Amino acid sequence: FKQWYQRRVRGKKFFVFSQFLYDDHIYSRLVKDARFFKEHKEELDQCYPYDKADKFNRGIRKLGLTPDGLSFLDQFRILITHIGNAMGYIRMIRSGGIHACANAIRFVPDLDDIVNLEELAKEEELPQDTVQAAAILDSVLENLTKNFAEGTAYFKMLVDVFTTSMRSPKNQHLKNFYMIIPPLTLNYVEQMMNGKEKINKKNKLGAAFTDDGFSMGIAYILKLLDQYSAFDSLHWFQSVNSKFNNEEKAVKESRRGASDVKLDQTNTLTMKRLDEYRQEFELLYYSLSSARIFFRTDVEDIPVEVEQTPLGGNATPAASSNAGPA
Repeated sequence: FKQWYQRRVRGKKFFVFSQFLYDDHIYSRLVKDARFFKEHKEELDQCYPYDKADKFNRGIRKLGLTPDGLSFLDQFRILITHIGNAMGYIRMIRSGGIHACANAIRFVPDLDDIVNLEELAKEEELPQDTVQAAAILDSVLENLTKNFAEGTAYFKMLVDVFTTSMRSPKNQHLKNFYMIIPPLTLNYVEQMMNGKEKINKKNKLGAAFTDDGFSMGIAYILKLLDQYSAFDSLHWFQSVNSKFNNEEKAVKESRRGASDVKLDQTNTLTMKRLDEYRQEFELLYYSLSSARIFFRTDVEDIPVEVEQTPLGGNATPAASSNAGPA
């Protein structure tokens, strides 16, 4: 898996990933946004402004589109999704391997106290063929025990493989990756909304109802770059919640005393759309929080209970003490 992942992902996906963030238009914008937030975070109540992310998401389309109508940010989102899907594929294969090992080793009475059959055969002065058979069985049991005991350590291995190179001084342009996540999430939510709308249409090209590869890719890359805390400092999902609350409040106020039927219908559709967007962001928050659990390796990554989701949902465990706004 290590060699396959290095060749397929590091050789292609991470090269494109690095080149995108190295582009002057992207790099300069991320540096500018990072500086802005650092200088104004007190007056912004520690929350990265929704409008800034929305402006980035829409403004990048001016740099050009593919024949399919995809912006550079669309393509970057798809790239991150591919990286996350690769992680999911590895997990699926590894889980199948552990399941096979469990079925094969279930007849061993005690995995912590496996007797050396070769030595016992020699002590009893059994025939050489029996001793060789016992040695082969010892080797099989040792291999099964080792593979079964590895658990989910392969995720840590995939992090360790790339950590040094991703955090090296020559990749300084990656240090502001966390700043592009807010516009990326807006782009993702818009894509998911469009995908779900296409499910009930005759032409289902691009239809989808879920895409957890994006969350897995984001969680993995943040871990590689050691940017969990930096991203959490943006309190992005709390900012999204505030944005939706303000818009819902404005719609409700416009409804008061309104006698125009068309205006009332427009407000109803607006409220429905806001609820759909809120739900998509809430699903993304939970998906990202869950993905972060796979890569927890220290105290800061241990899940804790939170009283309320950042988007107004019920109490639920978050992936870390910093996974969402307090």
